[in-house]
Amino acid sequence: MEQITVPQFLDVEDRIIGPITVRQFIEMVIGGIIIFIFYKIFDFSLFVVSGLLVLVITVTFAFIKINGQHFHNFLLNFITTIKNPKLKIWRKTISEADIKMSLKKPKEEKGPEVAVRKKIINASNLSELALIVDTGGVYQGEGVINHVNNLKK
Repeated sequence: MEQITVPQFLDVEDRIIGPITVRQFIEMVIGGIIIFIFYKIFDFSLFVVSGLLVLVITVTFAFIKINGQHFHNFLLNFITTIKNPKLKIWRKTISEADIKMSLKKPKEEKGPEVAVRKKIINASNLSELALIVDTGGVYQGEGVINHVNNLKK
């Protein structure tokens, strides 16, 4: 059997000039072109201000990593999180009347505790369940289906 080498460290970028990667080099070239255009268009004082701003932005996007992510990925994730937060907060407003009603209610007595039945699953049941899952439900196991039907009743 032929041995195949599996690539590792897929997230490491190729270096072209010392520690500078291809992505960083291209971003620095684009920043340099923008600064050169500003030099030709603006007068010197406006060129210095805008050139420094473009230089800071270019260096930030090329070299800064936050939590192991490139800055442009971090910025896109940040903007997405701001626009569509994953945490949904329910802010229920409770009136004073609701609070007073809940305080006035007598506490209900607890009824008898309900016993919980635990079915012991042995290895044969697990292998049958695994076979059902592996076949995508094509195989209808005997013991498991009867047990599920009994639970539904």
